[in-house]
Amino acid sequence: MVAACTDSADEVRSESSPASPTTEAASPGKPGSSSSDGGDYGGEIAPPRELTVVMSGDVLIHTGVWESARADAAAAGRSGMDFRPMFASMEPVYTDADLAICHLEVPLAERDGPFLNYPIFSAPPQVVRGLKAAGIDTCTTASNHSLDTGLEGLLRTLRTLDEKGVGHAGTAATRKQSKTPVIVDVDGVSVALLSYSYGTNGIPIPSEAPWSVPLIDTEKILRVAAKARAAGAEIVLVALHAGTEYTTSPNEQQLEVFDALTKSPDIDLVYGHHAHVPQPIDVVNGNWVAYGLGNFVAQQSTDVPDTYRGVTARFEFVEQPDGTFEVRKARFIPTMITPASGGPMRVLNAPAALRDPDTDPALLSSLRDAVANVRQDVFSLGARKHGLRMAH
Repeated sequence: MVAACTDSADEVRSESSPASPTTEAASPGKPGSSSSDGGDYGGEIAPPRELTVVMSGDVLIHTGVWESARADAAAAGRSGMDFRPMFASMEPVYTDADLAICHLEVPLAERDGPFLNYPIFSAPPQVVRGLKAAGIDTCTTASNHSLDTGLEGLLRTLRTLDEKGVGHAGTAATRKQSKTPVIVDVDGVSVALLSYSYGTNGIPIPSEAPWSVPLIDTEKILRVAAKARAAGAEIVLVALHAGTEYTTSPNEQQLEVFDALTKSPDIDLVYGHHAHVPQPIDVVNGNWVAYGLGNFVAQQSTDVPDTYRGVTARFEFVEQPDGTFEVRKARFIPTMITPASGGPMRVLNAPAALRDPDTDPALLSSLRDAVANVRQDVFSLGARKHGLRMAH
């Protein structure tokens, strides 16, 4: 569970609750800041601390998504929108984790709109309630759409997340906030979450708030990670919004940046989103990476079927004798988005839906295809040999 830490005067931004590998194959130890040296309390050795983090891909709210939420509310005899049925299949996955992270790619509108679809997004804020009900603890927010509705939309998005009790990392409301790494306490483990984007779709970052959207800069990320570690972060996660859209292989920028970041002793795991299709999970320089998690929720008008398939990654960290944390298990869950044209859409845990006798038979073929294709994409760089498995 996630709990707020205390902000230091000018160094660390804290909110609430995330990991790198040992997955039946150990990674090198890293400098940490454990409160115990071996955990010896009164002659008894305390058990190592453990932490499970799950992360999903892009929350991309197209018209079909919010119209489905409106239809679900109407079916229950209510006005407005209800996103909870849409995400219900994923609730067991998120609530079973100590920290559940999504990527809120789009800015949020006022409660009554206007709501905007691609290419300029402005999403119903009611989606946050649905994400929280499913078990999401925090969202990364740095993306190419962060400034779709200007600085006002960016600030409104952060306010909405704060009001709903969902943490956030990435975009910033103030200069001080931008300089303060987010560190969250998750069941007694301090976790830093850093979020960066490759760009803002050509929309200029406001001159009055040049710090509002953090862009990918390898040297800067390394400095911030070191700052987070020095401030007490025992696990440092980096989320990168990057990649070539609709391409299941990482591009040159991803390969270069992921390689550089995983060489740092201050970073434990790097993962990404933006391509809107699943990309590989691998071990680079001894650390787990997930190049792209695909879409978590969307209704893209494209003939690329993989945009309706996603990956939820699950990493189980365990404390080492020297106080550092390493990943004991790396797992992934294929997900599938049903089309809104067939009625209110759903985000499905695909393996679980295939096991469920109540699943609509008309979905079974698509679910099997989703599992097969996601497995192929995720394993494409050979991470099975490092112990990566599909969760069951």
